[in-house]
Amino acid sequence: MGFRSFARALVLAGFAAPFVVSGASADTPASVYHTPPAPIPAMIEATPTPSVSLSRDRKHLAIFGRESLPTIENLSRPLLRLGGYRISPQTNGPAEIRLNWLTSLTFEDVATGATRDAALPKGMRFSAARWSPDDKHVAFIAEAPAGLELWVADADTGQARKLTGAVVNAAFGMRLEWTPDSSAVIVPCVLDSRGAAPVAPTTPDGPIIQENDGHVAPGRTYEDLLKDAHDEALFDYYFTARLTRVSLDGQARAISAPGVFESFSLSPDGRFILTERLHRPYSYNVPARLFPTEIAVLDATDGHPVKILVDRPIADNLPISFDAEVTGPRDVDWRADAPATLVWAEAQDGGDPRKKVDIHDRVVLLDAPFAAPPRTLADLNERFRNIDWGSKDVALLTERWGKTRHETRLVVDPSGAKPARVLLQRNSQDEYNDPGQPLERPGVFGEPVMAMTADGEGVLFAGAGAARDGEHPFLARMDLATGKEDRLWTAEADDYETPQGLLSDDGRKLLTRRESRTDPPNYFVRTVGQAQPRALTHFPDPEPQFAGVTKQLLVYKRADGVNLSGTLYLPAGYDKARDGPLPMLMWAYPTEFTDAKVAGEVIDRSRNRFTRPVGISHLYLLTQGYAIFDGFSAPIIGANGAEPNDTYVEQLVADAKAAVDEVVAQGVADPDRIAVGGHSYGAFMTANLLAHSDLFRAGIARSGAYNRTLTPFGFQNEERTYWQATDVYTKMSPFTFAPQVKSPILLIHGEQDDNDGTFPVQSERFYAALKGAGATVRYVQLPYEPHGYRGRESTLEVLWEMNDWLDRYVKHAPPRAKPAAATKAAP
Repeated sequence: MGFRSFARALVLAGFAAPFVVSGASADTPASVYHTPPAPIPAMIEATPTPSVSLSRDRKHLAIFGRESLPTIENLSRPLLRLGGYRISPQTNGPAEIRLNWLTSLTFEDVATGATRDAALPKGMRFSAARWSPDDKHVAFIAEAPAGLELWVADADTGQARKLTGAVVNAAFGMRLEWTPDSSAVIVPCVLDSRGAAPVAPTTPDGPIIQENDGHVAPGRTYEDLLKDAHDEALFDYYFTARLTRVSLDGQARAISAPGVFESFSLSPDGRFILTERLHRPYSYNVPARLFPTEIAVLDATDGHPVKILVDRPIADNLPISFDAEVTGPRDVDWRADAPATLVWAEAQDGGDPRKKVDIHDRVVLLDAPFAAPPRTLADLNERFRNIDWGSKDVALLTERWGKTRHETRLVVDPSGAKPARVLLQRNSQDEYNDPGQPLERPGVFGEPVMAMTADGEGVLFAGAGAARDGEHPFLARMDLATGKEDRLWTAEADDYETPQGLLSDDGRKLLTRRESRTDPPNYFVRTVGQAQPRALTHFPDPEPQFAGVTKQLLVYKRADGVNLSGTLYLPAGYDKARDGPLPMLMWAYPTEFTDAKVAGEVIDRSRNRFTRPVGISHLYLLTQGYAIFDGFSAPIIGANGAEPNDTYVEQLVADAKAAVDEVVAQGVADPDRIAVGGHSYGAFMTANLLAHSDLFRAGIARSGAYNRTLTPFGFQNEERTYWQATDVYTKMSPFTFAPQVKSPILLIHGEQDDNDGTFPVQSERFYAALKGAGATVRYVQLPYEPHGYRGRESTLEVLWEMNDWLDRYVKHAPPRAKPAAATKAAP
């Protein structure tokens, strides 16, 4: 049967939409969950590919089975939205939507391939699995009917046992720390004496009042903020914990006073605990991470304070800039290759990157017992990002400036004997010249440090090896004097094989993750110089229904000469000569650039990658007779200091027109049957393209923002406020041009969207505007779903909605009266 006959048979067999809402009164169609056509449901139900973790001694691999999509019943369990967090009052941990539960644990011997399953209770779900420093156990936090428990599994025997009852407090996330001697685990626990949760008053004591005393405090559109005194009481109740030491025999001992500990970490020698503790007064305008914060060092034995680094006030006055930072110590951490040395960054510009200063950040070190003044490690022209520790006199420090995308990597000397020096500089978006990242191995204290060469003059790096003809992952030695990389190994052209960890100190033996166009990802032992690696895992193709799909990179140019590209997917069984042009969905996500050359980098990612759709992926529609042009380039370029968004609409339409012209010229897309879609900023793109061009017959916009006056203090990579760039905000808002949207548009939004700026009201008001203008529009709100949708029923519904919309307005659309390439004048 030919492809066209096959596609027609799908429709005749009853896989078309079960109903079509028509007429002017389409506000309340039947509210039921739908199931998309076969084979999509079976693909959605496929068991996810496991994840793995290598022990520090490199002898064992922990293989974790993963849960598939949660049901809507699980998602609808009660949750609390407090200070930017969503938690389950039942477990005192993250809400269901926040978790990717693990469901099984298998230990594999790297040398022999022998495996042993951990004896876990049937139906157990767990998270936060971590190897002990001695590599004998894996600790994890498991779900229980009344809360969260701490468990441990023995790597040699597979025996698993519970160490605590349902007392773990994971409101800030699933966290645990092993002591360096592997004798105990540190976890935050709920207070024994906290009693019942606060009950909301039935009658208010008075109004909710907020007041500003004249200080500048711009605020982004944060979600899930505290709203009133009752929320404050709930926040204290659920987030307050004691740090507790739990030994392997189950003995538990509190080692801190009660506190709202946003984070904690043991020093490499185990003597101290670094904590970040939030405290009142709380705020109704910013999330908890910006609440007043005390950063302190506690004694790990009894929790008494050793050193308070800072107790900073609420950070509600950060400038509207993506390089803005709080004042005082921040990004505080332990030096990985020292027993107890703190490292942190401090802004030297008051946290305001717009200030013209020679030094924007200073990075300092402070050794135990923390009595001396901190010593300077490096003064930076840009913002501190991270540091990789190597030896007593070598570390690599990365600084970056978000506005310009400029990145510098410095060689710094922790001993203070040598000044910092530049190793390399690059555009952080430049994939062609990305050197990769240092590989790590356990240091003298068991913490990960850079894998340095035996002579101490180089570091082993692993990178993606992006080039025009694809990605060629590599292992290299980077010379610390010159920054030059010598490639030690490069993956075969047809394989995407990435180093995951070292199995020998000299880098000749690696744990790699390998895939190809036809082979699913698996883990291997790769010996440099040998032709074939040895397989450690044998994970099958989770969705063989997708195996016949073809893909290829298309490269073309925008009208102004900028290189563009995208991946063309064609359905299994399709033959262009026999079946002709197809209905097509084009999908993208715009990206801002400061360099046209970098924006025009072309990388054939389709060459050696194993592609299978997951979740709400639009690629599932390939099974329903649609071609898909995925990730078509949509660069918005602001070269030579210009602001990218000043010409957003013009560039966006030019990007889309070039893409449409290319797929039509290829003979695979019918110009009268092309739709466009996207998620989040891609939804914003979709609405703008329908408002400002006639290129598309329909659009699909998921979880978008459409009225930029509702995000007046910046959005995406736009740092200017609405009052500084009123015209830009107005022209970029498809809400402004709702009467110009003539093609049918499907709006989908999670009822509990948790993303900054994409409140559900964005879709609600855009739907009202479109409806008022007489547009063909459908608005689907998904109960209990956040910005990205994960519920099983919601996932199936979204895929049904997308397929139904395209069937209605694209697949069977008649030819248009005028050419698809005709565009409206941009505002």
